[in-house]
Amino acid sequence: MPSLKDYRNRIDSVKSTKKITSAMKMVAASKLKKAQEQAEANQPYTKAMAEMLARVSNSMSEDSSGPRLLSGTGRDDAHLLVIITANRGLCGGFNGNIIRRAQKEIETLLAQGKDVKLVFIGSKGFDALKGQHKDRVIKAITEYGGKGGVSFSDVREVSRFILAEFEKETFDVCTLLYNEFKNVLSQRPVTQQLVPFKMPEAADGKDEEVEEENLLSPYTFEPGEEEILAELLPRNLGIQLYGALLDSAAGEQAARMTAMDSATRNAGDVIDNLTLQYNRARQAYITKELIEIISGAEAL
Repeated sequence: MPSLKDYRNRIDSVKSTKKITSAMKMVAASKLKKAQEQAEANQPYTKAMAEMLARVSNSMSEDSSGPRLLSGTGRDDAHLLVIITANRGLCGGFNGNIIRRAQKEIETLLAQGKDVKLVFIGSKGFDALKGQHKDRVIKAITEYGGKGGVSFSDVREVSRFILAEFEKETFDVCTLLYNEFKNVLSQRPVTQQLVPFKMPEAADGKDEEVEEENLLSPYTFEPGEEEILAELLPRNLGIQLYGALLDSAAGEQAARMTAMDSATRNAGDVIDNLTLQYNRARQAYITKELIEIISGAEAL
């Protein structure tokens, strides 16, 4: 049976842990507010860009294939997966969910005989998958986002790298994997095709014909649809990456806040349980000492 000192040491240790988790929860809540504001502010621009590209694409003549970023290479042999995770842990299943999703996607593509290449943004995904897929990693950015949060400069290097690799025909299809920020309690792993550009799907509950009509443009474009797409598609790649990074950053802080809140509550429960055991042990020691004193007095 542990001594009273052992119980006190355990209680002090758990109290120290509780202070740390409580502080981390408050820090995450503070960062979440800013990250959520950034993600929400970027959504209208991202959506407008996707709709504009869809309108311009629908206005092209049928005999025109458009830029390669829109039409693709005509093959489906080589796939590039861009995997976004956090740089740090202690955020529940946030990193684990996207890592499992990425692993499943890799296994599926390999089973189909595809050539798979990987780009990592965030150290947790790179650390988890580099051992098994070391030969498939062509780029890894293990640090992004400073004290001011995620900035567009964080994705500029990645978008330029992807465009350069596409020009060299290193891959045929580029897919982005990240955690979509739904709300504070929900972050959903999603996959999004970046290259070739994929038309936005009709929203749930809306008529697809009405949605298609909304994407038809009554305008005549100058200098021309192909020239406009050639200019907008590379920018759209960076914008989609930026939106995914903002979603991932907000989801990371939300997951960390939830995880640290749960850890703080669990630490409180552990402290209550240890305190109860300490009081019982202390009462047992007192009772034992009283029995010894009474027994000694009777013996005299």
